Parts: sequence; structure tokens; C-alpha cells
Amino acid sequence: MGITQRARGVLRRRDPEATIPPGARNVVFGPALPDESTVHLVLDLGLRIGEVQMASGAGASDVTATIIAVVNAYGLPHCEVDVIYTSITVSCYRGTELPPITSLRVVRNRSIDYTRLADVEDLLRRITANELSAAEAYAELDRITTAPHPFPRWVATVAWAGMAASLAVLLGGGGGGVMLPVTAAAATALVDRIGRLLNKRALPFFFQQAVGGAVATSIAVTFYALGWLDNPQLAVAASIIVLLSGMTVVGSMQDAITGYNVTAAGRMAELALMSAGLIAGVVLSLYIGVRIGGDTMAGLDATDIGRAQVLAPALSLSLQVLAGASTSACFALASYAPPRPLLVAGIGGAVAAGMHAVLMLADVHTVLAGAVATTVVGFVGGIIARRLRIPSLVIAVSGVAPLLPGLATYRGLYELSVLGSPSGATTLMLAAAIGLALGAGVVLGEYLAQPVRTRLGRLERRISGPRLSGPLRPTKRRLD
Repeated sequence: MGITQRARGVLRRRDPEATIPPGARNVVFGPALPDESTVHLVLDLGLRIGEVQMASGAGASDVTATIIAVVNAYGLPHCEVDVIYTSITVSCYRGTELPPITSLRVVRNRSIDYTRLADVEDLLRRITANELSAAEAYAELDRITTAPHPFPRWVATVAWAGMAASLAVLLGGGGGGVMLPVTAAAATALVDRIGRLLNKRALPFFFQQAVGGAVATSIAVTFYALGWLDNPQLAVAASIIVLLSGMTVVGSMQDAITGYNVTAAGRMAELALMSAGLIAGVVLSLYIGVRIGGDTMAGLDATDIGRAQVLAPALSLSLQVLAGASTSACFALASYAPPRPLLVAGIGGAVAAGMHAVLMLADVHTVLAGAVATTVVGFVGGIIARRLRIPSLVIAVSGVAPLLPGLATYRGLYELSVLGSPSGATTLMLAAAIGLALGAGVVLGEYLAQPVRTRLGRLERRISGPRLSGPLRPTKRRLD
């Protein structure tokens, strides 16, 4: 072929897109994947691991990172994950010639078991290290999720009671006598057993919270009327904190900060609904108690928080540190935490309570004091947890427990329902601000701990965002 003919061919050549017949398109071939049954197995494996994390209060970003790490480890590089709090969806891309494979799992059970979470975290490390096949990992996960709790249920009841007693001591500054922690412990143990019976009857959790708040308040008010208890406010406040402790604000703040707004809204809505049930129970009990008690109940003044005067400030600080450690350890025990996370959770509670007490002595506002204290807990816990192979979530949620605004919540309820004072709304807003500050502080502390974990000399490594569960480093996702 001559030069002239070649030149004419180049001039006549058209754009390849223009040569495509109408209605046709280019074909994009997806990645080489295992057989279809294996793909389904891997997707279900990732969904079930994410379900355990969601049930334990992990954030949507942690669940997403975990599922992507699992499917990538078994040869599924192009997967999209959608977490909306009540369900998890995973879709595997297979190119334009084949439809994607999509799996969905609804998160129904939200029973916290930190032993199960720790076992799943260990399984995840083995999966990402390519130590297990997909079938072996699925069998191991089935064993973990079907295993009974590590100790009997009555141990959890005792732990809840111990948490309430510790909170009563913490709120009272070591004063109030023996009856204050005993009353709080007895009321909480009774509420836990009643709640277990109601749960077997499938009563909605909103009404369980209302019954729990009414029972705890009734016991404290009755003991006050009989002259056995001087500070019923603190006993009720301790019970309120125990009832609210399972509905963590840490996951809500993590979802909001990391951009999972739908999941954050769902968590906040559930927290608000459960709090409303608790408020209904407490207000109903207070109203009936005042109506029945008459003059006997007139001395129940919301402005008097019942804090005893401790002669030695150092003793007060040491008591608050010990009570904070006991509160967090009891919460972790009630959530079926293994021995090592149990000890670390106690340390986190001691740090939170001690830091908060020091800041309050320095006249720092309670909202800022709570945020700073939990930031320190999140920072220290984020460093220690990964070295000890403990989920950071255990330390974060347990460390927040001693600082939950139960007393402020009780004050607001009493002012609104009994005293009829509009200042109760302001007090309740303060309680909400404290709760949000606690959750934000933990997430910020975990975020600040990441450069330390990845060594200060390698700050150019991409930070993956606050990680309280799942893989620490983000999995590289291929977009081609």
C-alpha cells in the first residue's frame, strides 16, 4: 500500500465511539472473582461480622471498613457497603456484562457481649492475615455467635448493682452513708430482673425503660419517706445512669463525625425514645409519691443534690477515682467483657473520673470538663487497646459510664414534674449537652491517637478516621 493510500485511510478514519451501532455500548469486564457460591459465602461472612459489631455499638465507619477488609481478603475487590443502622447491604460489582451480587442483613438483636466482640476482632485479624479460608472463617464465626455468654446471667445482675452502688458513691462524694449505695444497688438489681422478665414477654423496650425508671424512683422515694435515706436524688440518678449506659452516645457521635448521618440520626432517635420512656417512668413515680406522701415528701428539694462535705479534698479525689474505676469495670462485666478488657476498662473509668474531678476543682464548666476527660480516655485507650488487642470500643463506652449526666437528668425531671419550674427544660438541655460532649470527646481522643499508633515519624500515612472497632488501617480500594 502506497503512502497516498495510507494518508487517505487516516483522513477517512472516524472516532471509534461514532462507529458503535445505535443502542450498543462498550463492555467493561469486571475483576476475576471466585465462583458464585463462594462470593455469596464471603458476602454473608462479612455481613455477619458487621452485624456483631453493630449490635455492640460500633460505628458505621468501623462496620464498613471491616466488611471491605473481609471481602477484599477473599478476592472481592469491588464491593460497596451501605450501613443504615437497622440493616447492612453489600453489593459485589462484576462488570457491565453481569448483574452485581447483592446481600442484605437486618440487625435485630442489640444484646451487648464484649467477649463475642473481642473474639470477632481476633477472627478479623486472622482473616486479613490470610490464615483462614472462607469456609473455615464462616465456621469459626458460627461458633462465636452461637456460644453462650461466658458467665451466668446473675453475674451481670450483680455487676449492674455494683455499678449503681459505685455511681451513688461517686455522685455523693463519698458521703450519704451506707444506705445510699445499698439502695441504688438493690433498686438496680430489681430493675434488671424485672426487665429480663419483660424482655421474655417481648415488651417493647420503651415500656421496659418506663417500668425501670418507675421502679427505681419508687424505691428511693419510699426509703426517703420511711426515713431510711437522706438523698433519694442520688439513688435515682445512679439508677438513671445504669439504665442509660447501654444506649451509648459514642457510636452516635462517631457516625455523625464520620459522615454517616442516616445512621447517626437513627441512633439519636433510639436514644431519645428510650430516654423518653425513662423520663415517663421517673415523672410518674415522682408525681404519685408527692401526691401520696404529702407533707412527708415536701422536703425533697431538687436544689439540694445531697453532696456530703468531705474534710480532706485528697480523700474526695481518691474516692472519685476508685468509684469511677469500679463503675467502668462493673459496666464492662455486665456487658460480658473478658478479664483483660475488664481491667483496662476500670483504668479508663479511673482516668475519666479523676480528670473530671480535677477540672471541676479548677472551676471548669461541666460540659468542657466531660469533653476533656473523655478525650484523654479516648487518646490513652486508643493507644493501649491496639497494643493489647482489645477493641477500643470497650474502653470508650466503659470510660464514659461514670460521667453520664444522670443527676442533671433527674434534676430537670424533678423541676418540671414536681416543682413546675421552667428551669427544668434548661437543666435537661444541659444533660443533653454533657452527653454529646462525652461522645465527641471519646471520638476526638481516638482520632488523635492514630498518629501515635502509626509512629510519629510516619505522619504522611493516610489517617483513616476514628477507629473504635475493626481494622485500624483502611483497605486500599481499586477504583479501575
